[in-house]
Amino acid sequence: QVQLVESGGGLVQAGGSLRLSCASSGRSFRTYAVGWFRQAPGKEREFVGGITWGGATTYYADFVKGRFAISRDNAKNTVYLQMNDLNPEDTAVYFCAATKLNWVRIPGEYENWGQGTQVTVSS
Repeated sequence: QVQLVESGGGLVQAGGSLRLSCASSGRSFRTYAVGWFRQAPGKEREFVGGITWGGATTYYADFVKGRFAISRDNAKNTVYLQMNDLNPEDTAVYFCAATKLNWVRIPGEYENWGQGTQVTVSS
């Protein structure tokens, strides 16, 4: 089990950028794949993107369309979600989650979750 804490959310204008961080204090964090999810009011939680435990490969939802990039620094036990060209439809609470399995896009397959960070994009 790992503890996860997201940060970096906030209010940004359409077309702007934000970088979210997902930090863990657990030494085993580097052995977990990490996924980013988001949940807008009244909607189900949806997969945004993920990164394998080694950091060599990333995978994204189709709606990202090259606007977002995930990276990890295992020395700092942190995974990042760089979001560019944001639009109001990206407004949601963003969560990071960790799992022992790579390539997972289903929320139920993740055992560890952060508390979420709010991202609001104004038009």
